[in-house]
Amino acid sequence: MSAAAAPPPHGPAPAYVVNVCVALRRGDRWLLIVRHPDLGHAGGTLSVPGGKVEEARPRDDVLEATARREAAEEVGVDLDGVPLRYAESTFFVSDQGTPVVNVVFAARLPEGAEPYAAAPGEVSGLRWLTREELEAEADCPSWTVRNIRSAAAVLVMDPPNT
Repeated sequence: MSAAAAPPPHGPAPAYVVNVCVALRRGDRWLLIVRHPDLGHAGGTLSVPGGKVEEARPRDDVLEATARREAAEEVGVDLDGVPLRYAESTFFVSDQGTPVVNVVFAARLPEGAEPYAAAPGEVSGLRWLTREELEAEADCPSWTVRNIRSAAAVLVMDPPNT
């Protein structure tokens, strides 16, 4: 008779949500959303557009596809063909206790794009702020400031498209 396999040393592997965000820049300003106050996680705060990976089938470039989908859904911007630059990844636990792996990309807003709050149940408004203005916002979450700092660092090498 064989003994039952011992559990992993840190318990069973947690189920993670993979969240993907995209920091969008035009000139020296960053497009930020005001998350709807009724959202469970970080409602009412400034953030960059983003959301969960929702793919049901295997595919290539799933993170980039999610960033593009979320930009279209939340701010009405088509990022097809726009280069996305990896900015950072972090791990956190949501307000509801869900472990989340968060990936942030950075991109320059396409010329002629006119963002708007395309998902009123998720986005209650838009703001355009410089990095300095964002850093001076007393109630801006620290992770949003970090997202923009990381995005700014990867876009510094790219020539502007606007």
